[in-house]
Amino acid sequence: MLRGRSLSVTSLGGLPRWEAQLPVEDLLLFEVAWEVTNKVGGIYTVIQTKAKTTADEWGDNYFLIGPYFEHNMKTQVEQCKPVNDAIGRAVSTMNKHGCQVHFGRWLIEGSPYVVLFDIGYSAWNLDKWKGDLWEACSVGIPYHDQEANDMLIFGSLTAWFLKEVTDHADGKHVIVQFHEWQAGTGLILSRAQKLPIATVFTTHATLLGRYLCAANTDFYNHLDKFNIDKEAGERQIYHRYCMERASVHCAHVFTTVSEITAIEAEHMLKRKPDVITPNGLNVKKFSAVHEFQNLHAMYKARIQDFVRGHFYGHLDFDLEKTLFLFIAGRYEFSNKGADIFLESLSRLNFLLRMHKSDVTVVVFFIMPAKTNNFNVETLKGQAVRKQLWDTAHSVKEKFGKKLYDALLRGEIPDMNTILDRDDLTIMKRAIFSTQRQSLPPVTTHNMIDDSTDPILSTIRRIGLFNGRTDRVKVILHPEFLSSTSPLLPMDYEEFVRGCHLGVFPSYYEPWGYTPAECTVMGIPSVTTNLSGFGCFMQEHVADPAAYGIYIVDRRFCSLDDSCNQLTKFLYGFCKQSRRQRIIQRNRTERLSDLLDWRYLGRYYQHARHLTLSRAFPDKFHMEPTSPPTTEGFKYPRPSSVPPSPSGSQVSSPQSSDGEDEHEDDRYDEEEEAERDRLNIKSPFTLGRVPHGKKKLHGEYKN
Repeated sequence: MLRGRSLSVTSLGGLPRWEAQLPVEDLLLFEVAWEVTNKVGGIYTVIQTKAKTTADEWGDNYFLIGPYFEHNMKTQVEQCKPVNDAIGRAVSTMNKHGCQVHFGRWLIEGSPYVVLFDIGYSAWNLDKWKGDLWEACSVGIPYHDQEANDMLIFGSLTAWFLKEVTDHADGKHVIVQFHEWQAGTGLILSRAQKLPIATVFTTHATLLGRYLCAANTDFYNHLDKFNIDKEAGERQIYHRYCMERASVHCAHVFTTVSEITAIEAEHMLKRKPDVITPNGLNVKKFSAVHEFQNLHAMYKARIQDFVRGHFYGHLDFDLEKTLFLFIAGRYEFSNKGADIFLESLSRLNFLLRMHKSDVTVVVFFIMPAKTNNFNVETLKGQAVRKQLWDTAHSVKEKFGKKLYDALLRGEIPDMNTILDRDDLTIMKRAIFSTQRQSLPPVTTHNMIDDSTDPILSTIRRIGLFNGRTDRVKVILHPEFLSSTSPLLPMDYEEFVRGCHLGVFPSYYEPWGYTPAECTVMGIPSVTTNLSGFGCFMQEHVADPAAYGIYIVDRRFCSLDDSCNQLTKFLYGFCKQSRRQRIIQRNRTERLSDLLDWRYLGRYYQHARHLTLSRAFPDKFHMEPTSPPTTEGFKYPRPSSVPPSPSGSQVSSPQSSDGEDEHEDDRYDEEEEAERDRLNIKSPFTLGRVPHGKKKLHGEYKN
C-alpha cells in the first residue's frame, strides 16, 4: 500500500525529481478541457504538445476528457475499447443511461486516450443540472447564454463520469486537472458530491482580465482597485465569473501559467496560485546542427518571391538588404500590441530615412479579420511576377542555345548579336508590364470594414503607404496562412522560419506562444514584461537581448517610453550585419531547451504531487521544504563581444562584407553552446509565485 509515502523535492540529474516516486500504476490521471481534440485557442496547443511527455510518463493511466464534435472525431480520433476496467464500466454505464460517450486514441504525438462527451445528446438533462449547480454553489446560469449552458452540461457529464470511475477504481487514486472556467463546473460538482479525487485547477487567463483589457481600462495600475462584482455584472458575465471563482476555490491546488497571470489571478479570483506551470512545446532538434539556418534561407527566398510580386513597379530596394518582421495572433488591436508596434514603425521609418539607410523593413500583420476576398491589385502583382519569371526563362534558354552552338564551333559569340530584335521586344514589353500608377497596397484582401479597421486607420494616420521613400513597408494579411493560398503559399511555421524577427509587444498576454514558437525555430522576437513568456525569459536569461529575446517594458513605463524602447530595439536590429544575425539566431535556438516539455513538465509534476498530499493527507504527505525558487538558474551573458549583437555597431545601419569576416572575433560558438548545455543541467528547485512580487502597482497604462 501507499500509506504514509513521503514526498520531498531534490535535484537529480539536473532536473527536479521526487525522492520517492509515486508508482503511476496505482494512480489515474485525467485532464479536462474544452479544447481536447477541439482547436479554439492556445489551450489546444498546451494540451496537444504536452500529451507526449505526459503519456510517456503515465502510459495507459493517462486520459483526456473533452467535448465530442463529429468532424473532429472522424479526422483526429481512432475509436477503441477502454483497456482500463473502471473506464470501460463508466463509459458503458453512462451510455446505458441516455448519454453518448466516445472513447479512443487522439492521433497526435503520444496517442493519449480521450473520453469525449456529446453535449447536445445530453441537453435533455440541463434543467436538472442547473439545479444541482445552484445547490452546490448558488450560481444560476441564464437560459440565453448558450456557451455557459454547454459548459454546465460538459461539467455535469464530467462529474458523473468521475463518480463512475471512482466507484470502480479498485484502490487507485485519481488526479484530475481542470483547464479554464469551461471545465470548472465539473470540478465544482465533483467536490460537492465529495468524490475521492485530487483536483487541480489551471487558469490560462482570467475571464474578467480579458474583458477589462479589451475595454482599454488601466488594468495593471488598478488591479487592487477594481470592484470585481460590479465590473463582471456590467459586462453581463457575472455568472461565468462566479463559475470560474468557485472552481478556483474548490480546487485542492490552483495553478496558472505565468508570474504576471498569478498576480492578476490573486486580485481577480481572490486566491494566490500554489504553483506556476509555464507552457512548453515539443522541441525537435535537427540532426544537422545548423539545419534551422538552412530552413531560414530557404523560406526567406519564398517570402522574397511574394515581395517581388507585391511591390512590382516599386521594387527599388535591395531584397538582400531587406528584413522581414511580423506580428501574428488574434485581432486584438491593443491587447496584442499592434497599436504600439505601428507607432514604433513610424518612428523607425523616420530614423532609417534620416540616416539614409539602405536597409528596408517589410512588416507583415498576420491577424484574421472579416474580408470579401483577395485584393485584385495583389493578385495582379503575383501574376506579373510569374509572367516576368517565365519571360526571363524563355530568353535564357534561347540565349543558352546560341551560346552552346557558338562554343561548339569554337567561336566566342558576339554579345551584340546573340539577342535579336524579338528578344529585345519581349524584354521591353515585360518591363512596361511592371509599370503601375498606384502605390503597392497595404492589405492583401478587401476589408469589409475598411474605414473603421484599427490597423488601416492607424496606417492612414501615420502615413505608411509603401511609398518609394519609405524604408518601412507594411502588409496586412487578414487571414491565416496556408500552403494552398494563391498569394502567399506557406504554412505558418514555414513563414516564421523565413522571417528575421517576430514582434509581439502585447499588453495582455498570460503566456505568449507566438514568441515561444519563434524561439524554438531560432527566430529572434520582441515580447514584453506583461507577457508570461517575457517574465519567464527575464527570470532565466541574464541578457535576453543577446539571445534574441527583446523585452519591452510595458509595465513600469509610460506608453511613449515603451514605444521609444521598442523603436530602439527595432533600429538596433536593423543595424546588425548578416553575421551578427546568424550568431543571434544560433543563440536563440539554444534557448529552445528551456521551453521543452521534457523540462517544463516537471512543474505539472510538482502540482500533482502537491494535490495528492492535500487530497489524501493520511496516505501522502510532503516533507516541509523551503519555498521553491529558480534562483541560480540563468543562462549567463555571452562572453563574446558585443554581448548583444547590436551593442557595438556604429551608427551606419549596414556593415560591409569585409566587416563581417572580422567582427566578433571572440565569438566561439562551440564554447558558448557547450556552456549553455551545461547550464540548463544546473540544479534548481521548482517555483511558486515569488513572495516579494505580490503587489507591484504604480504601473503606467500602456
